[in-house]
Amino acid sequence: MNQISNAMCRQVWSLPELLRQQYEYLEPECRKVLTTPEIFSIQRIVLTGCGDSHAAAMATRRVFEELTGIPTEVVPAIELSRYYDERQLGFAPNNPLVIAVSNSGGIARVGEAIQRAVAHGAFALGVTGKPDSLLGRSASRILPLSIPSFESAPGTRSYLVSLMALLLLAIRFGEVRGRYTMDQAMDYRYDLLAQAQALEEMLPAMDKQMKELASVWKDMEAFDFIGAGPDYAAAWFGQAKIYEACGKYAMCVNTEEWLHLNFFMKNVDKIGTVLVCEGGSPARSRALEVAHHAGEDMGRPLLVVSSGENHFTEPGSRTVMTPVSRYSQSGILTQFAPLCLLAGYLGEFLGEEDGRGCKGPWQFAEGGRGIKQSEMIVK
Repeated sequence: MNQISNAMCRQVWSLPELLRQQYEYLEPECRKVLTTPEIFSIQRIVLTGCGDSHAAAMATRRVFEELTGIPTEVVPAIELSRYYDERQLGFAPNNPLVIAVSNSGGIARVGEAIQRAVAHGAFALGVTGKPDSLLGRSASRILPLSIPSFESAPGTRSYLVSLMALLLLAIRFGEVRGRYTMDQAMDYRYDLLAQAQALEEMLPAMDKQMKELASVWKDMEAFDFIGAGPDYAAAWFGQAKIYEACGKYAMCVNTEEWLHLNFFMKNVDKIGTVLVCEGGSPARSRALEVAHHAGEDMGRPLLVVSSGENHFTEPGSRTVMTPVSRYSQSGILTQFAPLCLLAGYLGEFLGEEDGRGCKGPWQFAEGGRGIKQSEMIVK
């Protein structure tokens, strides 16, 4: 890790130890944050957040439904604060459970959304590293995060911790509601923890592969990220890291819509195309078709992020493998790692400063002013 040349990639290399440390911290915290009666009273779950936190919500929505049996939706913070039907807030005592994720807790729109939800009778759980923040003061209950400090880079460590917190909450809710035994719940938890060792073993090869690819792709004009289900969240997160690390044009689309829209783009040899499809994905057959059309038919430069057996062997394409897990939800913790390595090395080869250094046209974003200093309207 000492030879890794940029901060974002060093964050990726720190993930195995962070995963172990955060499991030890968060597992007991998730057990006590809500009481048994409160967990039994949940009739619907709403996940919300902005930026990386929104991606974490998208990644775990299906897990909440599968493990808890509770209908779950992801609602962007501005939709929840300005458009969400208030009749769906407080439709039953302390319902829905709104889980808002924000490590800083200072994002204006998240605070606004939670204040509105609580005002109309919802129960709000804030997942944040700053209990005295806007989110901390606005939520009904807090799950406190405690992420060890590290050199600054586009959010990588914080994303893993957000995922870990949400996954442990889902496991706990399902356990309390009797969806599976305590032993099964612990097996789910241990499978999360096992991702640390698996990622640690795979990182050297993964890092080498992504650094080499970044050297080839550094002159790409744009990047296209593709995925479905939880894989879409990883693809969306990868798109975000391209913006933050190197400022290139990027887009994210679901696996089906790519063949309705994105394949029309010109200059196909200049579009770095990234397809995320974990080994057991229900959408794998469609992903294989996308890979064939993108790679063989169109000649797009193609990277596939997958796990387990490699089913993607299109001529000219590359596949980077991520850790296998016994339960599909566990792989969410590590499948984004190669995307961060790719973005980090692209930024380095291009000589880019993270977030454009908040200089020139980007100066308004210094210190998060663009997302923290915003008029709040709670109705």
